[in-house]
Amino acid sequence: MSPQLDKHMQDLPLVSAIIATYNRAHIVCEAIESILQQTYKHIELIVVDDGSTDNTQDKLREYGDRIRVVYQENSGPAAAWNSGIKASQGEIIAFLGSDDIWLPTFVEQQVSVLQRCDQSVPCCLANAVLSFGSGKRSGAFENALLNPPYEEGLWSNVTEILTTRFVLFGQTVAIRRAALNQSGYFDESLRYLEDYDLALRLSLQSPWAFIREPLVVWRQGTGDSDSLSQAAGRDPVQVHRNLVRIHERFLSKLDIAAKRAGSRKRIIRKLSSDSANLRAAKLTTTSSRMAQITGKLLGRVHHYKYAILRRSPWFPKMKTVELSNKQASTEKWETITSAVP
Repeated sequence: MSPQLDKHMQDLPLVSAIIATYNRAHIVCEAIESILQQTYKHIELIVVDDGSTDNTQDKLREYGDRIRVVYQENSGPAAAWNSGIKASQGEIIAFLGSDDIWLPTFVEQQVSVLQRCDQSVPCCLANAVLSFGSGKRSGAFENALLNPPYEEGLWSNVTEILTTRFVLFGQTVAIRRAALNQSGYFDESLRYLEDYDLALRLSLQSPWAFIREPLVVWRQGTGDSDSLSQAAGRDPVQVHRNLVRIHERFLSKLDIAAKRAGSRKRIIRKLSSDSANLRAAKLTTTSSRMAQITGKLLGRVHHYKYAILRRSPWFPKMKTVELSNKQASTEKWETITSAVP
């Protein structure tokens, strides 16, 4: 590397790219390669092996000093992500699932956006391509009914959106280390939805930045029968139990100031829905045939109620302002921060 290029790299923020993996020797190299091929080069790549029993370590050794490997006894995804954060040194931290891929400009565009934002913006969320095992492909923003009118912008009502639908977060976001230190890391007691829990906490800090262009490929059906998404589908009781716990804890964090009154009401309504869904899920797992039928019927009722809400005029839309090629102006910043619910 030339001295001029080396100095240029030192002027750019270091990005810590963290992959957590468990028994994914057959696919983890594709995730690693997608990071090594990024157009932005000031990256440290940390792979956390969460106690794999296959030949993952053999695959990782092939990369030599191009990656840093952290090995731990199997402790779950949240603990693996936290181990990666603790081992990292970057000013900006981003996460990638070991079966997913970043497109080549993911880091470059994330850094560009964050550098043009006020330091209080905790993170930047990019769109993604969802590639399902059936062959179907769709957009993460489109699936969540996020339709920002701008390619890049600032998004003020993050909490409102997160509490009304699923938004792909973990592998699509770049987070400032300072914001992560303020919010706290992943909750290691959560096996599912640990990234959703973190997203909610980050939503309390300030508006987020976003990129409308898909920069990530999320992949389902990569030959791994024990993926977390599949495991969560087989364990609906624990998923809903985690949702209740996450929202109860989040409610306790909301102050009673007027600007958070709307958020408190939404979380209270969401908790009521979570509790109903948990009861329905428990019924479907009992030995009683009648209870199973009742649980399925209750679950279907809640599904239809949500489908009606998604089509109603009360279903919240993103509140955004455009991010210009220059750093966000004070006037624009004051406009969007005043819109935080």
